[in-house]
Amino acid sequence: MNRFSLLLQDISSLWAKYGSTYLGGIERTLILALVATAIGCLIGFVCGILQTIPIRENDPAVKKFFLGLIRAIIRIYVEVFRGTPMILQAVFIFYGLPYFSNNALQFKNKWLVSILVVSINTGAYMAESVRGGIISVDPGQTEGAMAIGMNHFQTMTSVILPQAIRNIMPQIGNNYIINLKDTSVMFIIGFSDFFAVHKSVAGATFIYFPSAVIEMAGYLCMTLVASLLLRIVERKMEGSSDYELVQGDQLTMTAGNYNYHKPKDPGSADAIALEREDSLKKGDDRS
Repeated sequence: MNRFSLLLQDISSLWAKYGSTYLGGIERTLILALVATAIGCLIGFVCGILQTIPIRENDPAVKKFFLGLIRAIIRIYVEVFRGTPMILQAVFIFYGLPYFSNNALQFKNKWLVSILVVSINTGAYMAESVRGGIISVDPGQTEGAMAIGMNHFQTMTSVILPQAIRNIMPQIGNNYIINLKDTSVMFIIGFSDFFAVHKSVAGATFIYFPSAVIEMAGYLCMTLVASLLLRIVERKMEGSSDYELVQGDQLTMTAGNYNYHKPKDPGSADAIALEREDSLKKGDDRS
């Protein structure tokens, strides 16, 4: 109990002195994760759609060549950025480009580098998620859209993607939660996110573990809130589970519910048709 009470005292003292600094780090982490996830999803959607463009036997050779080249480039991009740690990607872009270009290419804005690295990394994962979401949609949906004259772009935007987005929404949320935590590696280039604030506070006060507890609680709160909001969004996208058939129009009425109204004019064509139908029914009943 003494150690626990001492821990609470250290946490209270750290928060009283550096609370605004911690909150500033949380704000920068949230902004970076949100912006980078949005850009990464856009990259993933573009790559996923390009990978699913059909190549037919009667297509021009130029189209086949360029689609094959694009798919090869996307495959290399996905494999490289999924197969290497984000911290090394940040090191390569921030320190490697000036090294190989003799300082001709270098980023001075750490916000820009951080958004670029996290976005590209997220896009590599989302490219495969989007491709899988598009493939998971029933091929009959595409055939039906093509049958009514829709081209590939119209089919994707109006038929396939709305269904694919619902399928991959959990993966989008998962990537956002991962980015909330993985942005901590941006301290390697000097970006002052939540984790970097923890390192600076611990270095200034030599109180490491209590600061780490604050760090863990902060990340846990951010991820829990994000999970709750994403669950709400998923429920909204599912729609209502209760549906009612509209009975106002005779075309939507169920079998056996049609009401025949006797025409007012006995000599009209409708009246004659109804009388003939009634007589046929009576004949069937007698037989």
